[in-house]
Amino acid sequence: MREHPKLFGDASEDLATAFLEQEGFIILERNYFARKLGEIDIIAKKENILHFIEVKSGKADFDPVYNITPRKLRKVINSANYYMKTKNLNVVFSIDALIIRVDEVEFLENVTL
Repeated sequence: MREHPKLFGDASEDLATAFLEQEGFIILERNYFARKLGEIDIIAKKENILHFIEVKSGKADFDPVYNITPRKLRKVINSANYYMKTKNLNVVFSIDALIIRVDEVEFLENVTL
């Protein structure tokens, strides 16, 4: 029986959150939804830098890093700008990805188009 994709995604985000906290990040929000723009999986802070983190995971032979597309990055960037505008923030920020593979977790900082 296959695991429901939402459950797998939630478990992956739980693992990502634990990894980030272990690395000294303070988790501010999870699954932040900017209406009509998109969702940010995790918003965290470390050393006065705000991190907008996209979590990608997979079980198959296909590397989940390839699911970070230019379209997805644009949505994250637009959502991050919306977040900072609505919170009236003017801070240094980074768009990041956290890739969860079967045998490793990889944090990619400053992902760009």
